[in-house]
Amino acid sequence: MNSKLKAGICGVLFAFASHAAFAAEPADFVDEASAKGIAEIEAGKLALQKSQSADVKSFAQMMIDDHTKANQTLRGIAQQKGLKVATDAELLDKAKKLILDIREESFDRSYANNQVNAHEKTIELFNEEVKDGKDAELKAFASETLPKLEKHLEEARKLAAAHGGDAKQ
Repeated sequence: MNSKLKAGICGVLFAFASHAAFAAEPADFVDEASAKGIAEIEAGKLALQKSQSADVKSFAQMMIDDHTKANQTLRGIAQQKGLKVATDAELLDKAKKLILDIREESFDRSYANNQVNAHEKTIELFNEEVKDGKDAELKAFASETLPKLEKHLEEARKLAAAHGGDAKQ
């Protein structure tokens, strides 16, 4: 895969992760939360390949590990309820169709800024589920996952500041 395609996929994955859509139904929350998790995992893998910075690679590995674990938990809950969880392949297919803009700025700065934005939107989604969710297990999952997401946001803000990003601290 050429570097422009990879950069484009990364940009679309960031866009998926940043898209705020609040879940009204359990299936909506599962779909949105799992898609955000997959986007974090794929963006983290790309950061491991493209970044030369130890702090970016460390953060990316944390994203891969934590979001893989969260998605496994969410997948288990969804399967018990007969709900569909988006797969990596489905998300990548969507990403390839939506590549419109390729960023030419520093990868580390772009990755860090987008991680701040993505986690702000994901926290909104999870707070909405905790507040208005209709399924007790999914509300509990969202509530248990929120502290880790908030920690990710804190770390992403530090990363953005360290790499000249414009995300708020």
